[in-house]
Amino acid sequence: MSREVAVIGSPEFTTGFRLAGVRKCENVPDDEKPTDLDDAVTRTLEDEDVGIVVLRDEDMEYLSRSVREAVETSVEPTLVTLGGGAGSGGLREQIKRAIGIDLMDE
Repeated sequence: MSREVAVIGSPEFTTGFRLAGVRKCENVPDDEKPTDLDDAVTRTLEDEDVGIVVLRDEDMEYLSRSVREAVETSVEPTLVTLGGGAGSGGLREQIKRAIGIDLMDE
């Protein structure tokens, strides 16, 4: 069974992914984030067809503590955040957490 990529965020963020063929997109307009983002993330984490969840790094601050904890500790699906600049450490740590090894370790 193949797993799908799901993208959660503002319509501006998800449009590019939708055009690239990602079928599972949750649009959460910026003015509705405090209430709707938790619901969208929770629904996506519970979707058994989803293997990777893509979220903007800055949207993490809008999540409630319990939902943020759920995405940060989730192995399947794996959360990938985009943005955040060089200091975020993001993708390398997320891959390491997901598969248990550091692929970029020398």
